[in-house]
Amino acid sequence: MAEISFDDFLKVDIRAGRVVRAEPFPEARKPAIKLWIDFGPEIGEKKTSAQITAHYTPETLVGRMVMGVVNFPPRQIGPFMSEVLTLGVADATGGIVLLAPDQDVAPGERMQ
Repeated sequence: MAEISFDDFLKVDIRAGRVVRAEPFPEARKPAIKLWIDFGPEIGEKKTSAQITAHYTPETLVGRMVMGVVNFPPRQIGPFMSEVLTLGVADATGGIVLLAPDQDVAPGERMQ
């Protein structure tokens, strides 16, 4: 595992956001869901797609808090432009489980 400096870590801007809209993404090569996430007044609403269909449906995501990297450049995912990277970890079967604060925080709060 390569080590990085604390200054390098601080370059990655990880923020809490609230999912305000979610839709299926049938055009994706792998099953995915389109998300629109509110990252607060400084950053605003950003969209992304996430391969999280093993544990989530669009209906269960709206209102949920998530963590995302907000300072990566946008990336074209098929017909959809992804603006942030939503963070998660794989479970024992490879399904992605979203990372989220365990208490309610304001959208846009930066990971400390």
